[in-house]
Amino acid sequence: MTGPDQAALEDDAAELIAQLKELAGADPADVRQVVAEVLAALDRAAGGALREHLPEAIRLDAGLGPAASARP
Repeated sequence: MTGPDQAALEDDAAELIAQLKELAGADPADVRQVVAEVLAALDRAAGGALREHLPEAIRLDAGLGPAASARP
């Protein structure tokens, strides 16, 4: 993705980051908690498919456990 589409996506991402920071306040732990809750809700809405695309540390923070591909 390049050009106007990429710029719009980057603007949307920057706006979302600003909204999360405002919502959670200045405390990084609060921001981390809000993000974890949002990711967990998105994973539930996606039927567990989102966790496959998240790094392990983020999955664990969000309480999503290991990805299915990491299970024995």
